[in-house]
Amino acid sequence: MAYVINDDCIACGACLPECPTDSISEGDIYVIDPDTCIDCGACADVCPVDAPNPA
Repeated sequence: MAYVINDDCIACGACLPECPTDSISEGDIYVIDPDTCIDCGACADVCPVDAPNPA
């Protein structure tokens, strides 16, 4: 199951370099591609507002 980023996202960019599959896209609120996310949680580990969560 993939992670999803909720509305708490502040688009700080901390998660981008942590994703081993480059599944995160930039935007007002970042988005994780569920087809390529491997559910590793690396994005959640570095997020200052706990926006990424398991779907």
